[in-house]
Amino acid sequence: MKKILLSMVLAVAAPFAWAQVSETTTSTTTTEGSGTITEYTPGSVIVLKESSGPRTYHFGKTVTYVTRSGKVLDEDVVRTKVKVGVPVRVHYVGTGDNVMVDRVILDED
Repeated sequence: MKKILLSMVLAVAAPFAWAQVSETTTSTTTTEGSGTITEYTPGSVIVLKESSGPRTYHFGKTVTYVTRSGKVLDEDVVRTKVKVGVPVRVHYVGTGDNVMVDRVILDED
């Protein structure tokens, strides 16, 4: 009787003992860059003159424009204040040449 009971327990537990568990980890790098705007195409590209030289950033699907204190800017303010010569920081996701900006921070309040 013990052998039958043990066989039944092993038959139920065996598939779990040899099952493989697969786990995928995805990491996202979030970083900021800063400099003075040298080129700006709304909704597309912003080029900043950084200490290491010019760097091109592409815009993601949605970009939020804010002041240094975090106040969100509306479209009219963005059109008048975001232009060549303005110092900004950009918050982006990705690495190397594959970066997407999701936030532009104007260096003012």
